[in-house]
Amino acid sequence: MSELPDRARRALRDHDSFEKRDGSTYEWTATAFDGRVDVGEDGGEITFDVTVRVPMLADVTADAVAPVVEDGWYETFELRVEDVGGVTKKEREFDVDVTREGTSAVVRTSLSDINERRGVEDAGAVIDYVEGTYVQGIIPGYEYTDPVAGLINRATDAANSEGTPL
Repeated sequence: MSELPDRARRALRDHDSFEKRDGSTYEWTATAFDGRVDVGEDGGEITFDVTVRVPMLADVTADAVAPVVEDGWYETFELRVEDVGGVTKKEREFDVDVTREGTSAVVRTSLSDINERRGVEDAGAVIDYVEGTYVQGIIPGYEYTDPVAGLINRATDAANSEGTPL
């Protein structure tokens, strides 16, 4: 990645959910998972290499998870997370790479935009999409530990505070 332009630095600094880590790496603070963006410039466009690391089921359950269950969960997560394209402000086609690394599933994709603020928003939307996809794939019947237990509690509290639909 090349030197980060001032306009990209300002856009990231102005966004409430990105915090600078080092060099051109920014952490997304609005998720329970490890969401990071490496930012650069290519031909006048700002580039965003997005990486989101989420735990495999066996790493966030108090119960044992059978390998066949975890493999099936991972395959479903991998297929679902590839549909990220509809969550961004700009219509984009994504090349999504999902890999297993130890006790984590790691999602990587990239985007670029001439409009640095839209690019920052879209990078954050991708990270949020991965988290949402993960939460939707939680398998009932297990006792979950943090950070998943916290996500489930937040979702339950939000649902209870909204009351019943009309």
